Amino acid sequence: MTESHPVRRRRGRGARERILKAATELFTAQGINATGMDQLSTVAEVSKRTLYAHFPSKDELVGAYLQSLVDDLLPVLPSPAQPTPTPTPSPRDQLLAVFDWRRPETTAPFRGCPFLNVSVEVSDPGHSAHQLAAAYKREFARRLTDIARQAGATDPETLGEQLALLFDGAAARGTALNSSHPRAYARSIAELLVDAALVDVGPASP
Repeated sequence: MTESHPVRRRRGRGARERILKAATELFTAQGINATGMDQLSTVAEVSKRTLYAHFPSKDELVGAYLQSLVDDLLPVLPSPAQPTPTPTPSPRDQLLAVFDWRRPETTAPFRGCPFLNVSVEVSDPGHSAHQLAAAYKREFARRLTDIARQAGATDPETLGEQLALLFDGAAARGTALNSSHPRAYARSIAELLVDAALVDVGPASP
């Protein structure tokens, strides 16, 4: 008689964290549409019942996955009221730092920006996941605009949108080419845009 070998399930606290960790790994590696709840349950080492207790639907899990990425991926606005042990980068450096991301050391395909990926996989503009991705992209450009304003850009709104577009273009091209090299080219273009926007034109002529 052949004995079956059920998937091992872990008990105790931390099930939600394991589910989100598994979702991040699987969504990043193979996309949202190709990832099923059965696979998520197996990788997270939780029962389907536990999985649905924390996330009653896949849409809710996708939403939680996106929300978990926001703080790490949005440009950080400086807070003068909170001193830091290290010198705060200049606004110019903060704008350029957006392009300093590095590809993780892995053999997995380069996946670019998770919010762009979601907006492509979930094409319905009215879908909650698509709306979350759109909201993130708007906030991304808004934060760049705020930093550009602090840097003294003559037209911070335009610079913020230009840098956001440049970032998204590099992420999309990197995904298509399975390469992080477009990031370096994007950063060199960003330097030109930022420095042109920060040129001191001097006082206006009388």
